[in-house]
Formats: sequence, C-alpha cells, structure tokens
Amino acid sequence: MKFAHGILALLIATNLLYGCAPVIVGGAVAGTAVVANSRRSPGAVVDDETIEMKSRLTIIEHRDLTSQIHIEITSYNGVVLMTGEAPTAELRSQTESIVKEIPMVRQIHNEMIIGAPSPFKTRANDSLITAKVKIDILRITDIEGFNGTRVKVVTDNGTVYLMGLVTHKEADAVTEVARQVGGVQRVVKLFEYTD
Repeated sequence: MKFAHGILALLIATNLLYGCAPVIVGGAVAGTAVVANSRRSPGAVVDDETIEMKSRLTIIEHRDLTSQIHIEITSYNGVVLMTGEAPTAELRSQTESIVKEIPMVRQIHNEMIIGAPSPFKTRANDSLITAKVKIDILRITDIEGFNGTRVKVVTDNGTVYLMGLVTHKEADAVTEVARQVGGVQRVVKLFEYTD
C-alpha cells in the first residue's frame, strides 16, 4: 500500500509539473485555457484525471497482471477507453473488472487486443499519428463555435480513437480529418453528442 501511495504522489507531482510547464515556458495559463474551452465542467475534468490515476495505481497493485499486459487508460467525461494488449481474454477481462470498480466511471470501452505487448516502435508511431491528428483537428475552422482542443485523440496500433462532447457536424468533420492522416488504419468514434 505504501508503494501505491508513493506512486500516487509521484503521478500528482508529475501532473502538477506538466501543468505548470506552459506557464513557465509560454507565459500563459494553458491548463486553464483547456478547461475554459472544454464542454466538460471543471469538476468533470478533475474527475477524469482522477479516474486515470486511480485506474493505473490499482492495476499496478496487481503485479501479476501488470507484468503481463500493456495498458493505457483514457477517461473523458467519465467514459473510459482501455487500449493496449493482454495475452489472454481472462487477463483482459480482469483488467476491465478492476477499472469498473473505480468511482465515477460511467462507461468502459475495452479495446485491448489479445496478444503480446506492442513494441516501442509501434507505440512511437502511434504517438506521431496522434500528434498529426491533433494538429489537423486544430485546422478545422469552418464550423462556428468548434474548438479542436475539445477532442481527445488516442492512437493504438494504428487505430485512432476520438472522444469528446461534440455535435454531429463536428464529429463528422473530425472523423474525416483523422481518416486522412498517414498511417491511420481505422478511426473509432467514442463521442458523446451535444445535439
């Protein structure tokens, strides 16, 4: 338990440092701008961060599980996306059961693949795809009131997952932009619609 608390303290400190970096480097409160532009309440933004941290910490406590899987947890408005790999369906289900117990989780999309953990090269390529998709989403300027920072982009094994609170028109535009990015194998929409 002390180990988990130490990890939690480290994660909180890291998040705080990353949150302060834009202030120090850019001279503006970028973290506040993201919250201000979000359709989520500030409380929901904090809840999502809490869900992600608690999920990771709880999974880490299951060392037999942690040593066998690769997992990424993303939460948006209480909707959790689980990506990564597990060698068996049982381990995949066990991981989902752990995440279901985290308070404030409304829904889970378990997109973990049955297989060996992906190599570093694949994960690096996924990060590059995510960055390209985010940049291209920010270029959408022909939809009144749309702000690309409201869309969460996650890439795993070439599959791009899109999350956020958007209109149907915004979702269609974002999906089309994501499909045009090189290296994208598939686009999965996990949006919640505001209209």
